[in-house]
Amino acid sequence: MADVGKWYKNLVFRKKVFLSHLAVSLIPVVILGVFCYLQTRRLLIQREREVLRETLEQSVLRMDFSLSMYQHVMQNLVWDENIRQALEVQYQNNLEMYRAYRDVIDPAVRQMKLLYPQIRRLTIYSSNETLHPHGDILRRIQEAPWPEDAYQDYQIHWKADQRGVLELYCRIYGGERKSRNMVYMELDYQEMFQWLSGLFENNYGVMIANGGASPAYSFAVPGNGRGACGLTLEELSCGAECLEDYVLEKREIPANHWNIYLYRPLNTVSSSAISITFLIVGAVVFCLIIIFMVSVLLSKSVVQPLTRLIQNIDQIEGENLQVVVRGESRDEIGHLIQSFSRMMERLNTLVNEVYKSRISQQEYETKALQAQINPHFLYNSLSLINWKAIMADQTEISEMAQLLSTFYRTTLNKGKSVTTVKGEWDNTSSYIRIQSIMHSGKFEVEQQAEESIMKYEMLNLILQPLVENAIGHGLDHKEGEGKKRLWVSGRENGDCLEFEVRDNGCGMSSKDAKEVLNASSKGYGLQNVHYRIRLYYGEAYGLQIESRLGEGTRVVVRIPKRISGEQ
Repeated sequence: MADVGKWYKNLVFRKKVFLSHLAVSLIPVVILGVFCYLQTRRLLIQREREVLRETLEQSVLRMDFSLSMYQHVMQNLVWDENIRQALEVQYQNNLEMYRAYRDVIDPAVRQMKLLYPQIRRLTIYSSNETLHPHGDILRRIQEAPWPEDAYQDYQIHWKADQRGVLELYCRIYGGERKSRNMVYMELDYQEMFQWLSGLFENNYGVMIANGGASPAYSFAVPGNGRGACGLTLEELSCGAECLEDYVLEKREIPANHWNIYLYRPLNTVSSSAISITFLIVGAVVFCLIIIFMVSVLLSKSVVQPLTRLIQNIDQIEGENLQVVVRGESRDEIGHLIQSFSRMMERLNTLVNEVYKSRISQQEYETKALQAQINPHFLYNSLSLINWKAIMADQTEISEMAQLLSTFYRTTLNKGKSVTTVKGEWDNTSSYIRIQSIMHSGKFEVEQQAEESIMKYEMLNLILQPLVENAIGHGLDHKEGEGKKRLWVSGRENGDCLEFEVRDNGCGMSSKDAKEVLNASSKGYGLQNVHYRIRLYYGEAYGLQIESRLGEGTRVVVRIPKRISGEQ
């Protein structure tokens, strides 16, 4: 797959357009062709099921009519009172027995055989010892071909197998319980089932199951596949779920409750769809030829303007900047050509301005050099003031010069926005000392920071603006008696660093304390610090302000712990 992707990427654009259009157009056609074939095949299978169902229902009606007719014949004999009495009489001589044969038994049996030629044999079996056997019309019960449990009821029993035997027998109603009189009928097997072999011309099977291990009748017309040899009773009993390659229908014959199965292989239906398949394939091939021709023309019309544009770009690569590109179309490619033409015009204009840009660059480099010199000039001046103050024994002036030098050195931080906690703490300490000198020691300061936090990094100029705000807007406006105090502290709290700047100055109202960080507030310099922290560290960090009017203000800074170099 990777090789195919690489091969496609290396193709020229025209071939990509051609193949893409061909694939996009061909896929729906193929899908539609496959869909039509599957739908046609499904409809053919559905029609085959309907035909199979109708044929089977008609066959069941015909079979049930035939079997019911012979059941009716059997019932006429079983419920015949004259036959019952003739079989139960204890005959004293042959004359009485002859009259029973002549007047009752023979006429009843011969009449039925005459009316229904399909009856191959009709025999009455009796346990009456005074009656002598009379050909196939009357036999002794000991010669009966049925099981012992046939005497337990007066139901008609059916028996059939593929050896060509179809028979039914039933006990004659009435008489003493110990007497056993039965009517046995054998039908013409071929005559009863032969018509089932002509339901279809080819490739189908039919089977009649009588509840036993072997079917009563089975027939399969030779054809392709498994339909040539038929299905077994076990396979048919499993149902249509197990026979995915066959169309199967099953019905029950009401006369004797036998099941009849009718099935056909699906390849018969598939063969019917061959002509439709050829038609669909022909239509797909025709559409493919049309799509191929349209794809060639489309790729040519799309790529031709791009080809001209590529030729112009090659000329520009050869340092020919006077190329004029023209495009008349208003589509995306035309827009690209027009944009390229405007770009060339601007490029020629910018080439003329490049020298001015170089001159301006030299001026900027000169100003940057001056900006680097100015801080050094300030530090040297403060150093000279410090030396002169020492020489004049002016210790306070010397201390002020040293504090200013430390403050500006840590504030500028060589142009970097990130410093260490120690650097920020030293900067803030220098600023506090400068303010203390400027205020002639009118406020007390208490500074306390854990030594373990000094190794972490933080944004510079975070604490100094808070101290400046506390002195300028808190302590300087404090009224009444009492010593002015300023507290500055730093500590670890889990994965965070927390710094606190607190004063006992004039304070502010709860409303002002809530709004002091809003964009609409003056903020006393706190907004800048709060937004810088949130922009650099995230929304979870920043300032928290607590204040009470006349009592003082407490500002807490919360930032994550980061060692220098970590992100």
